[in-house]
Amino acid sequence: MRENGLEEEKSYVEDIDRSVYDIKDEEKDAYRLHAGLTPEIVEQLSLEKHDPEWMRQFRLDSLKIYEQLSVPRWGSSIEGLDMDHIVTYVRPNTQMKADWSEVPQDIKDTFERLGIPQAERKSLAGVGAQYDSELVYHNVKEEVAAQGVIYTDMESALTGEYADMVKSHFMKLVPPSDHKFAALHGAVWSGGSFVYVPKGVSVEIPLQSYFRLNAPGAGQFEHTLIIVEEGASLHFIEGCSAPKYNVANLHAGCVELFVGKNAKLRYSTIENWSKNMYNLNTKRAVVEEDGTIEWVSGSFGSHVSYLYPMSILKGRGAKMEFTGVTFAGKGQNLDTGAKVVHCAPDTSSYMNTRSISKSGGISTFRSSVVVTKEAKGTKSSVSCQSLMLDSESGSDTIPAMDVRTKDANIGHEAQIGRISDEAVFYLMSRGMSEEEAKACIVSGFADNVSKELPLEYAIEMNNLIRLEMKGCIG
Repeated sequence: MRENGLEEEKSYVEDIDRSVYDIKDEEKDAYRLHAGLTPEIVEQLSLEKHDPEWMRQFRLDSLKIYEQLSVPRWGSSIEGLDMDHIVTYVRPNTQMKADWSEVPQDIKDTFERLGIPQAERKSLAGVGAQYDSELVYHNVKEEVAAQGVIYTDMESALTGEYADMVKSHFMKLVPPSDHKFAALHGAVWSGGSFVYVPKGVSVEIPLQSYFRLNAPGAGQFEHTLIIVEEGASLHFIEGCSAPKYNVANLHAGCVELFVGKNAKLRYSTIENWSKNMYNLNTKRAVVEEDGTIEWVSGSFGSHVSYLYPMSILKGRGAKMEFTGVTFAGKGQNLDTGAKVVHCAPDTSSYMNTRSISKSGGISTFRSSVVVTKEAKGTKSSVSCQSLMLDSESGSDTIPAMDVRTKDANIGHEAQIGRISDEAVFYLMSRGMSEEEAKACIVSGFADNVSKELPLEYAIEMNNLIRLEMKGCIG
């Protein structure tokens, strides 16, 4: 359902000032591969990463799959993305540190501006910070490590004590054959986090990874692998940002989440990429009996996004909740959504999303609910609401439902509308400017996401909304 191009008087909203997010750091990388994608480049990347032999071969096999697959034709155009001009690996001029004081000052200044160390000191059980293609800092609180929780970088996990566990789970949920950019990820992945929460362990405060892409014309391909065993619980947060350049940047990460019997995982992310970014990320979870996966997603940046977190409810009584907000501004076409596959009886899912568009931005939400014949007693509900702030913008909702049993309760609700002039007038009559009134309305519209985030991340999201609304003139 699209409502744009109306005959009424057009309105315009100025582009935003992204403040600290767009500060560019001087390029001081220690090493980078040549732009492009060839077997020689993949081999060199594997050598730089000190891969075990199975991973070297995995990369090369993934590259072959990449070359065989076509770019998806149904999503937003990505014709501006040319892999011949993308650098797949940029190593910063530092080794990973466990002490913040040892991180080089220029990199440290970047993360200080973004509030990462402050967040760690206040409310996080552990933090990983990635700069371009490598983690530059990683630390976990002693009391969390004492519970047997493993939180480390993927490269260390690949060759350390948990190497066999990584090998048995790596790209099993998202195989390279899944789509072209999954294959690309399998070939050139670098960085990311490995988390393992043992049986019965509850991590009371969140873990966080933050990804910063500084290099122009580069890609970031981090891999996140989280295993939460039976009866355990975890809240994991990912944040990401990049400055704006006049060349295309690419983010094609991969997230794989394994949620055990009676376990619970909340995965929250605030994506604040710049508007020259192609965000082609793949996220997927599998949930065992009576387990729960909760997705909390805020997507504000990128030129084009393909982002559809998928949940496979494998065990009886498994649950999924997805809460998301998307903000598409000038020059943005954000194609996002969520998918759930009900594979077992008495499973349940709930999607609740908000899409906002302005200044000619296009926001598309795709929902997919699949119920197999074995999934009797399934309950699923999808609610998506879209708000357009001017007559230049567009919004689409595209639901898909594949239900193979009569014993299921499935619901879908979609609403697309414009910001209320009456609500703006009322707030202005109470002393707000028009800009403040509209920002207040939009913040309220997105409240279902912000209230699900820890305080400082809710504040960051609301700050991003205010930045997006800056200069709004109706």
